Parts: sequence; C-alpha cells; structure tokens
Amino acid sequence: MKIIVGGAGSVGRSIISYLSRADNDIIVVDIDQSRLDEIAKEFDVQPVLGSVSRPDIQESIGAKDADILIAATDNDEVNLVACQVAYTLFNVKKKIARIDSEYFLSPLWNTLYNEKSLPVDLVISPDESIAQNILNIISIPGAREVYPFDNGKIVLMSFRCTDDCPLFPFKISEIYENFKDFRFSIVQMTRNGVHFYPKEDEKIHLNDDIYLLTLKQDISKILQTFHISEVPYENVVLFGGNAISYDIARALEDDDRVLGLKIITNQLNMAHQMSEDLNKAVVIYGEMMSDVILSDAHLESADVTISVTSQDKDNLLLSLLAKSSGVKSTLSLVNSQMYDNLTNRIADNIIVDRSTITISKILQDIRHVNLLNAYSLGRGFTEIWELKLKEDTLLEGKKIADILLPDKCKVFGILRKGELIIDINDEKIELGDILFIIVAPNGIKRLESIFSV
Repeated sequence: MKIIVGGAGSVGRSIISYLSRADNDIIVVDIDQSRLDEIAKEFDVQPVLGSVSRPDIQESIGAKDADILIAATDNDEVNLVACQVAYTLFNVKKKIARIDSEYFLSPLWNTLYNEKSLPVDLVISPDESIAQNILNIISIPGAREVYPFDNGKIVLMSFRCTDDCPLFPFKISEIYENFKDFRFSIVQMTRNGVHFYPKEDEKIHLNDDIYLLTLKQDISKILQTFHISEVPYENVVLFGGNAISYDIARALEDDDRVLGLKIITNQLNMAHQMSEDLNKAVVIYGEMMSDVILSDAHLESADVTISVTSQDKDNLLLSLLAKSSGVKSTLSLVNSQMYDNLTNRIADNIIVDRSTITISKILQDIRHVNLLNAYSLGRGFTEIWELKLKEDTLLEGKKIADILLPDKCKVFGILRKGELIIDINDEKIELGDILFIIVAPNGIKRLESIFSV
C-alpha cells in the first residue's frame, strides 16, 4: 500500500514504526527537517519537507495514487485540512486524522466527520487511547496487558507465571484439564523475548508471559486460582504532566479503590492547571528524579507508579528508581526500541508501547476484513482480531479445523449469540459468528483473503 503519514513526531513515529514492518510504500511529510532526518535513518521511508495540508505538497508526492493518508501532526486543524485536501483534490480512499482537542472530540460534533462536512474516515486520539490502555491494566492488578472485546464482556489479558503460580510447570493440556471449571483459552506466550502460540504439549516455564482470553466476570476467580496479585492499587504515583496523566488522574479520582494519588511534574503550567482542575490528587512540581521530591511524594509507600513523560529514557529510569524504593508494580510508556537494553534490566516493569496502542486504533480501517476490534499485542509481535463474518460468507457450515489458516495464525474463540465458545475445533461456522483470531504478520494477506469471501 502507498501510505502518506503527516507528522514525524512521537505519534507519527509510532505509526511509521509499525507500518514499515510490512511491504508498504511510506511517505512522511513534516515541517521539521531534523525530525525527518531521524525518521529516515531509522526506517525505510521517503521524507518530504513541508506541510501535509498543502495541496502542492500532496500533489508532489502523488496523493492521487495513495491508499491511505494519516494526518498525525500535533495540530488538529492541519490534520483536518489535510484530510479535506486529500478527499477533494486527490480522491484518497482512506483518511485518518489525529485529533487531540476535547472540543473536536466532543460527541456533540460527531456530525462534522462525513463526506459533506469534514471527510475523515477515522479519528484517532493517541493520548486518550494510551490513558485508557493504562487504566485497563491497573484495573486488574497483576495483569501486564489488557484488551477488551464485546464491549468489555470478554477480556484478553497477560500475566507473568512466577514461582508461586500453580500453572508452572504443567503442560497446556493439563492446565485445561485441571481448571476445566473455568472458560479460558491460552492464545499466546512469551518466553525470553520470543513470542509463540503454544501447542497442547507445551510446558509452562518460570517467568513465561501468558495471554489468556476469558469472560470478564471470571477474571477475579481465575486470578485467585492462579495466585496472581488481586490486591487493588490504593496508592498511585504518576510521573509526568501532560494530557495522558491528566486523563488518568481524572479517572482515578472517580475510583473509590484509589485512596492516594500523587502527580509529579517538572512542567510548571501543567502543575498549575492540574492543581486547579483536580480535586483529590496532590500535584508536586519539581525535578522528578530529585531525592527531595521523591521523598516528599513518599514514593516508597506507592502500590504502583505510572511514568508517562515524553522521554522514554526518563520513564524507564523513573521506574527503576521506583523499583529500588520498593514499589512492586511500575509502568513505563515507551515509543522506541532504542532503550531495550535498559527495559530488560528493570525486572517486572510493565512496558506500555505507544506505537502498538496507536496502531491498534487504525488496524480496523487498514485491514480488508470486517473487524469489530483489533489490537497489536506486546510490542507489535502479533495482532488479535475480533472478526465478524459476512452475512453471505461462503465459510458457513465449515469446521474451524478444516479452514487452512497460515502458519502461526489460529482461531481461538467464537462469540455466538452472546455466548463465548472456547472449544472450537469441531464447531461449524454459523451465520452471525464473531471469531477471535491470533494473526502473525506474515499471515495477514492470506487471512484477509480467507475471511473476505
């Protein structure tokens, strides 16, 4: 596909880092030459200096032949105009705009986004999505990743198998037999940085990350049974003053389980704004890594720290400081794999990857099948699809086991008439079925072909 990405900042970089892994022709447009130089060094893209909203720029890069335009600059108005130009002058098929302002995001103005007004096919708000992703994780203490399906009734979550977890060292088949009172499916595992779909005879190893699909209503029982921490996070420390921490703080103030909330930021204006707008949070202004500031925040008493500054290195170092102070759970927002060595040195630190969250909001619109939800897992090693079959699908009546899926791709659940079916190999596809599918990158085109019939 030919894809135009407007903006080479953190959001644009997130999108480019994912899309560049596939066979895409990517053109990056930005007004900052230094940003373009950095992007061009890291990824196989065509950098273009200029504003993506200008008709002459779009014409010069061949927008008329583009499949998708993703306007991801830090200026909402520029992004909206870029989509308008792409639609009116160059008939670009798919237009995606990053929108950060709550005014443009208000449900009151949803009628703006259509072909007669502002021709935007998809609005993404990365900061809002990141905040929600983090809130999903901390809502299930012990979880490392959380992905909701079916309006939150079904959840895919990951957790780490520690030495007191009863799954270690059983085979997958034995786990299903021993815990057959629960409906769950182990859909993916990560071991020593390697991601794979486990077969029935695969044994669980110590420190494996296990991805498990289950009903939300069963999560509490499963966590208790598997000895995964279920103690709620009562005292939270947020590092960074920005839209992400602001959204998280507002949500946590309404959470009765949170008894203490502190925000540490070195941004004076944001510190003032948060102090005025938030009711329960204690806002501390100062150098975030200062011993004095951390002491004032009583870091050692925190149940969880969440580091969401704009700098990956700072987020990782802040989590390292929190771990050394005795904080059990830490989360770090990262945007690049440049600091992977540092990432791996912080034991049990939860990585929140900006690129996979941002791209997850776009997957529904760039995949050629009917997706209700789609997520990029971990740091982009695979995708999970919630796929609704076409009403006239030619697959009706076929057994799941008889569908020739690509290597490392698998259907692991069916939602049928509101009921989750886990044991699916002998199930025949019915009209109206919704399938949960794990998708390896090299199998995407083949799966699109199979499920578009």
